[in-house]
This record gives sequence, structure tokens and C-alpha cells, in this order.
Amino acid sequence: MRFQDAARDARAVVYAGIQADPQVARTAALLADATPTQRVLARAVMNGETTDSDGWRTMFPALFGPTATGDASERARSAAILEASRAVADRGEQVRSQVRGALIEELTAQLLARRVGTGAVRRERRILFDGVRAEIHPYDVTVERADTAEAYDCKWGARGINADVLHQLDDARTHAADEDERLTVAIVVFDARRSCDVRLAGQTAPHDGTGVLTLETLDELAGPPR
Repeated sequence: MRFQDAARDARAVVYAGIQADPQVARTAALLADATPTQRVLARAVMNGETTDSDGWRTMFPALFGPTATGDASERARSAAILEASRAVADRGEQVRSQVRGALIEELTAQLLARRVGTGAVRRERRILFDGVRAEIHPYDVTVERADTAEAYDCKWGARGINADVLHQLDDARTHAADEDERLTVAIVVFDARRSCDVRLAGQTAPHDGTGVLTLETLDELAGPPR
């Protein structure tokens, strides 16, 4: 098993510009330290609804109301997440979609780096196996270490979970095992676990060996791999 940079085609060049947008890194840093409720707020706002800041504050009393939980720093983070999320939502539909995808990848990378260090975390990498045709599409985020490796596909919502993604992850895990290598595979979905469970229930592609990290469990990325 070995890793390789993805081809620098036109799509990759354009998307690299989106990934390098400072707003992506700043917003991901806020979400890396966020609570599940703050992440739900971010997802709701970045879905593009036209509600103004006061409307969002009213809809999330646990973050902004008179009985809001947390200290002043937590309330300040909630306010920063709200404004950063509105900045994403205010972009055009196509750009917003690309920014959200890059954001989840950056958030995944930042959380993983807390566990394994930034040097082990890579982006847009293919995984190659002897005698096996290489996948065209690279993995969004990988952890590359001598003792164990990890591959993650990142999705904004549960609708991004499909047969192609599940097959690619499970095939990689299986091929690694055939070479006596350990490869942990998972999907990171910036959506509720229930939505992901409903989506997975309708899939026939193998996924028993594929982890699923959701809004409620993203912090597990910074802990030991399952």
C-alpha cells in the first residue's frame, strides 16, 4: 500500500483555490472547538437561508438567549461562528457549495492533526495497491504513518453518502488487509447522525467496516481511531 498525490487537472487547480481561501481555515478553526449545538447552528446558517443574525439568535436560545449555557468565551464563539457561517451563506450557490466542501475537509484535517500531528495529515491523495487498478478520485484527507493509515471522505450532508463512496472506502480497506496493512476508513459528514443512518439504511454497498463521523461525534477524529 502506498500513497500518491492526485493529478493536477483543471478541477483540482480550481478547487485548490477554494481550499486556500482564508475564510475556509478561519471557519474550520472555529468549528474545531465548537460544541455540537454550535455546529448545528453553522450547518443551518450555511445551508443558505436568508434569516438575519437576530433571527438565528432567536432560533438558538441555548447559544444566545438569556439562559444560554457556557461562559463569555463560549458565547463569543457562538457569535463568531454565526457571522462566519453567514459569510459563507452569502456567497453564490455554486461557490457556497464548494466552500462548504473545502470547509469540512479542513475541519477534518485540523481535528486529525491534534492526534497525529500536521505532518501525518495529507489532502487529495490516492491509495495504490499492487495488482489493483487505482481509483480515479482521491481521498479527501488521509493520515499516513508507518504503523497504520487512515482515509476519510468528507461530505457536507447525508445525501453525499452513496454507493460509489462506500465501495471505494471498503475496497481500500479490503485491499490493505490483503497486503497485511491496516487502513482505517471513514466518512465525515457535517450532518446529524439520524440523517446519516436513514441514508445508510437505503444503501446496499458494503459499509460495516466504514466509520461514520457526524455533527455529534466529530471530536472523535482527535482521539484514537476506532
